[in-house]
Amino acid sequence: MKKINIILSAAMLMLAGSITTSCSDFLDKEYDASLSSDKVFSDEAQTRGFLANIYTNLPDGFAPYADDQFTGASRDCMTDNATTSWGLHYYPKVATDTYTAADHPLLGFWNTDLYGIRKCNQFMKQARKDVIGNNAKDGDDNCLYDRNMAEARLLRAIFHFDLICWFGDCPIIAEDADGNPIIFDMSDAGAMNMKRTPAAEALEWVANECDKVKDVLPFRYADEGSNWGRVNGAAAYALKSRALLYRASALYNESGDKTLWQNAATAATDFINKNEQQVNKYHLLNTGDAEHDYYNIFSNATNPTQNPEFILSRSLWGGLTGTNQIEKVLLPVGFTGNFSGNGRTNPTQNFVDCFEMKNGKHIDEEGSGYDEQHPYKDRDPRLDQIVFHQNSVWGVATDGEQRNIDISSNVGAAGIDYSSSMGGTYTGYYLKKFVNNISCKNPTTFLHAWPIFRYTEILLNAAEALNEAQGPDAAYQYINQIRSRAGMPDYSGMTQSELRERIRNERRIELSFEDHRFLDVRRWKLYYNATAANEVNKPRYEQIYNLYGVKVTGDDVVNAPVFTYGKAETNNRIVFNAPKNNYFPIPANEVKRAPMLGQNPGWEIAGDNTKDDAAGDEGTGDASGDNNSDTQE
Repeated sequence: MKKINIILSAAMLMLAGSITTSCSDFLDKEYDASLSSDKVFSDEAQTRGFLANIYTNLPDGFAPYADDQFTGASRDCMTDNATTSWGLHYYPKVATDTYTAADHPLLGFWNTDLYGIRKCNQFMKQARKDVIGNNAKDGDDNCLYDRNMAEARLLRAIFHFDLICWFGDCPIIAEDADGNPIIFDMSDAGAMNMKRTPAAEALEWVANECDKVKDVLPFRYADEGSNWGRVNGAAAYALKSRALLYRASALYNESGDKTLWQNAATAATDFINKNEQQVNKYHLLNTGDAEHDYYNIFSNATNPTQNPEFILSRSLWGGLTGTNQIEKVLLPVGFTGNFSGNGRTNPTQNFVDCFEMKNGKHIDEEGSGYDEQHPYKDRDPRLDQIVFHQNSVWGVATDGEQRNIDISSNVGAAGIDYSSSMGGTYTGYYLKKFVNNISCKNPTTFLHAWPIFRYTEILLNAAEALNEAQGPDAAYQYINQIRSRAGMPDYSGMTQSELRERIRNERRIELSFEDHRFLDVRRWKLYYNATAANEVNKPRYEQIYNLYGVKVTGDDVVNAPVFTYGKAETNNRIVFNAPKNNYFPIPANEVKRAPMLGQNPGWEIAGDNTKDDAAGDEGTGDASGDNNSDTQE
């Protein structure tokens, strides 16, 4: 057998240390990337460090965009949920279809996921049972070798799933004809020159991979603190649930096969039933305080390592000391001092309008009680926990900073939190979710974790799939658990199509800014059923092409503001060209080097001006392919 060396640059090692530090004992393990693979896999500590290193390739919504810093433009800024006030960001180019196969914000995802797959295969092929040990033991180290193999297999499935989400048809790189994991070389054009598996078939492969490991791994670890951020059996059940939900959806189920919805329903309820058998169950964070519970899921009011909803999270961003970078880039721009907000993610009026009134009616429904000049009164409590709006109260009272947010835009006198012409929000809103109440005078740091799988999603998956497979009566119990936590009335007495729209709306709210909306509107094929012209007479919350904002004026904007609704001041229309914009293009240089991969429909001639760079080009997007190990034979 040829010796395979593991090569990792010093810069990559520094990057890994800066963004993956956590309070998980397992994920803190390191390995010496200068060693040969023989030496790495003949040493237990080095072997486990190699496995821990694979986690650096997991998806991360807080991933750095530039200079290793999160810049605050959520990927929901590529959807009808938000836009960004940062004019240099790539996301508006995606929203308006003005990007190329050579230069787009998810360019690095291709290599990040493929490197993750390669590392999983290398571990599965070369890790040694005699080094790791496989003895039956009590606790988390029971049959450790088997569990580590299952871990790597599940991580490999996650990386494949991520490729499917963003790029569609996917190269399945698993085992060769003899059943040996394939260790491929990203720099070898011949090794990468392979046909992709159709996306629908690849989703089923992911689900099957989950079945192979979901009961090998512990559903939850006995010592969750030492294993926080590590995949477990629950993560396998969760990935299967999401994969089969996608498989049943319109984009991957052109015939409308109902059995696929039942498969998705079974996968979600399997998770729920398995969870009910546990002593330590996943559950909604629900203290009975509907005005704060949702916000506290994502703030330091709940320690990320002890969050009852988080099934799998990306490691603590900022490490053990935390960071205030998230607060800096999301907080309204009028909060200044030794620390200043940049307000770069701006929720749209479309998103704000999707929040029902407290009585459960949409704002345009008869009897809702909605008043356009008091638009935030008596609304779903989650609105105030996700969005900063005019007169939201914010700031640390003990430092004399607590005040009403003012985004008014009178002629000659902008509000303290600025109109867009003064560097602030384009829509009249800022994102509150993920933002801890920081003092600008005496700023501190906070722990931040990115949820990859959350228990709320499982309930939403069950509700959506059961409604499609069996009808509303089977779905109510799952969707109403979420609404109860939010302080909203139960759903009942609806038709299947009525509940479908409400489930989609609930998913839009609950999973907002967690990398779901962009993929959801595509799998539902919503863009296929509307145009910018024919949707203008619909309620704003139903419009997916035209983006709206609010302008606040008046002589007394605190006590008697005047709200005027209209198109957002920039990026006010989503452009979707089918089927081109169902997926991102594979990096142009990769298709040139490995033409059997093919290019996604609509992108076949894109990026012809791309130079034929070596594999591993990570582009200029926000997924930088951190900590990717190359191999050479």
